[in-house]
Amino acid sequence: MTDQASYLSREKFEELRKELEFLKTVKRKEIAENLEYARSLGDLSENSEYQEARELQAATEERIQKLEAVLQTSKIVGDHKTDAVGMGAMILVQKDGEKETHKYKLVGSEEADMIQGKLSYQSPLGAALLGKKKGEAFSFTTPKGKMNYKIIDIS
Repeated sequence: MTDQASYLSREKFEELRKELEFLKTVKRKEIAENLEYARSLGDLSENSEYQEARELQAATEERIQKLEAVLQTSKIVGDHKTDAVGMGAMILVQKDGEKETHKYKLVGSEEADMIQGKLSYQSPLGAALLGKKKGEAFSFTTPKGKMNYKIIDIS
């Protein structure tokens, strides 16, 4: 896995911890029961139920390993308390040439969700925002070219 720390809100950390607990207790038991049933059907080489159960078991174990790694290396991000953009900050930005503003919360990659306005600090925009202050103009490069923005507010 990765040794790089991931940043999570307390809520996301708890959500992932609960998912891990569910997978280790409930899901593993269900899979074991499905495997036992599939074995009882006979010839394993042509037993599709057994093959499906083994594939589900592999996928579940892979997810468990990923969650354990994320939870072990994650840093919990609290409320944002400085005047510069940092993890957990709510940022209101405006693109040059547009009247419309966009509001984002700077989060770790595990939590990023643009539909909910949660922007990864590792994205081009997120990385460009880090350390900037209210009223500051900044630019960054994307596959579509150079983008220019201004920070309207930080909370």
